[in-house]
Amino acid sequence: MDLQLQNKVAIVTGASKGIGRAIAQTLAGEGMRLVVAARSRAQLEELAASVGNGCLVQAVDLTDPDAPARIVAETIGTHGRLDVLVNNAGSTKRGDFLTLSETDWADGFGLKFYGAMRLSRAAWPHLQASSGSIVNIVGIGGRTGQAEFAIGGAVNAALLNLTKVLADRGVKDGVRVNAINPGGIATDRLQTRLKAFAAERRVEPGEAEQQMARAFGVARFGQPEEIARLVAFLASPLAAFCQGAIVDADGGQTRTL
Repeated sequence: MDLQLQNKVAIVTGASKGIGRAIAQTLAGEGMRLVVAARSRAQLEELAASVGNGCLVQAVDLTDPDAPARIVAETIGTHGRLDVLVNNAGSTKRGDFLTLSETDWADGFGLKFYGAMRLSRAAWPHLQASSGSIVNIVGIGGRTGQAEFAIGGAVNAALLNLTKVLADRGVKDGVRVNAINPGGIATDRLQTRLKAFAAERRVEPGEAEQQMARAFGVARFGQPEEIARLVAFLASPLAAFCQGAIVDADGGQTRTL
């Protein structure tokens, strides 16, 4: 299926590993020109070398309020246009609500929510010019609260609402804005949780994965590429009637409406 993304330009944040890396590789496979952003320059440069096509590396910290505008300026300076923004960067600290610090909360919102908000604001005029789109990678914790995921749940809920807000404005401005809520995806972050799960229950890693999947109420964990393919579709003209859509890609873990 031709997604009609050839030679269009995308910014992908959090692209150095996991879901972000898979998104970058998938969009590059569709012929897009990429700008990849994350903190790790070495990992980004390795990714850029592998995808080619003039991939632009932006080794930045998105908690810096000025970084998003610089990324967009570099994108326009290099490629002359912007068609797709994928807000994927951001991890939040898990833990007991009563022990999470003010710094933990500020870091969680600073990277994932404010990074996405500032990038969307800086990118908006250029996406308006290209009739482009934003895809926010959020997370099912924004829909279903969990005691040990207080920061992540609050941040994700805020980003889901921002998705709806921007989609509402996008109807007038010609910018499509949608979101994906990944569930348990086989990334380094999940592997860390699996190791702790295995140690706690004194089982082998393979058994731990099966037990944790059952605890989540799913048949298996997802792969980063499965999220990446959804991004490519939502970013493409084939999803032209999707506006403010929130897609739960979680193997059925979310059972609420």
